[in-house]
Amino acid sequence: QVQVAESGGGLVQPGGSLRLSCAASGRLFRIYAMGWYRQAPGNQRELVARISSGGNTYYGDSVNGRFTISRDNAKNMVYLQMDSLTPEDTAIYYCKQEPTSTSPGSWGQGTQVTVSS
Repeated sequence: QVQVAESGGGLVQPGGSLRLSCAASGRLFRIYAMGWYRQAPGNQRELVARISSGGNTYYGDSVNGRFTISRDNAKNMVYLQMDSLTPEDTAIYYCKQEPTSTSPGSWGQGTQVTVSS
């Protein structure tokens, strides 16, 4: 299990871009799939993107083609590049170490992203 911490949130205008970062502790980071989730007020937390230990990626329908997840195992980092942002992307974004058969996984504290003019 690793501990994760997000950064990079903020206020951005519609159509703009933002890059979120997730710093992970622990020497086993490279073996875990990692995910970005988000939760808007009144909504359930939803999966935004996931990247496997081998670099395979998955995106939610609402962000596919606009967001890009990546990881740097040498730096224990996961990134979420968000382009063409809309007000509907406003939410708290969470980084997550996905659970495995031997690890329960872990969540970060979240970082607020607000898309508004």
